[in-house]
Amino acid sequence: MLVSIYPGASRPDVLETLRGIRSKIGDAANVQDSAVARATAYLGWANDSVRMLEHRVSAADIGRIVLTPGYERLLTAAGILSGDDTATKGVLTGLLRREIERQDELLAETIKALEEQILRWPPNRLYAIADTTFYIEHDRKLEDIDFGELVQATWPDTVITLIVPIIVMDELDGLKNRAPTPHAKWRAAYTLAFFDRIFIKPGAPGILQQPATERRGIVADIFFDPPRHERLLIADDEIIDRALAAQGLTGTTVTLLTFDTSQAARARNAGLAVNKLSKPLGEEPENTRKKKN
Repeated sequence: MLVSIYPGASRPDVLETLRGIRSKIGDAANVQDSAVARATAYLGWANDSVRMLEHRVSAADIGRIVLTPGYERLLTAAGILSGDDTATKGVLTGLLRREIERQDELLAETIKALEEQILRWPPNRLYAIADTTFYIEHDRKLEDIDFGELVQATWPDTVITLIVPIIVMDELDGLKNRAPTPHAKWRAAYTLAFFDRIFIKPGAPGILQQPATERRGIVADIFFDPPRHERLLIADDEIIDRALAAQGLTGTTVTLLTFDTSQAARARNAGLAVNKLSKPLGEEPENTRKKKN
């Protein structure tokens, strides 16, 4: 369960914050007092956790990790189940125990996922994300593209990773049958087949290009949507959102590759590095010129 790191936050800081939050969740369960006092301690932990996670991870992640449905039930129960009889204390204690156990599991999974992502996407690499237009309109096929030139790699041994948001694969999947031109349909189908061939091990990157005498090796990695992620209505906005999330997880610059002028403008405005590619327009077609009187 991977978190989306807030722009400007650092991965090590987020990781240490998550570890600290997890270490304190058990304090509520160990309060030697009434069930209401233990529930109050837990709710205090939740409030402190939200404060610590704000501006570090997304609001959706805070809801998934801390402000869970179980938290909401306990928030309600703490005000209703205030009696001191054995049955009331038993219900509240049971709710509290289950929720603490569940949230401890969620935090452990989140910490593990972030640790693995830091190892998988180290900051000493160069990273790029290509939008759908890149795969359709580039003159060269994916296996022949010089990504080193596109991300301005200056060192021959620098590893380049092409991050592939799942939204882009979804768009390509739609274009392979519904694109307006045969070329676009073929390119979409070719790109998907290529990815299908290299992404053979779940959770692991694939080799996009093997290193050669005059070419560095290129790695590709699928970037899946996190749990409970709600996509933006406009696909281009969603791709930028995923690129920003990837940039937070890499801890370094992620360059967006696109042929789309408006997409490039939006990406720059969002704080991404952009390589806006283009094709020669050629001469103005005769049938677009105004006829002389």
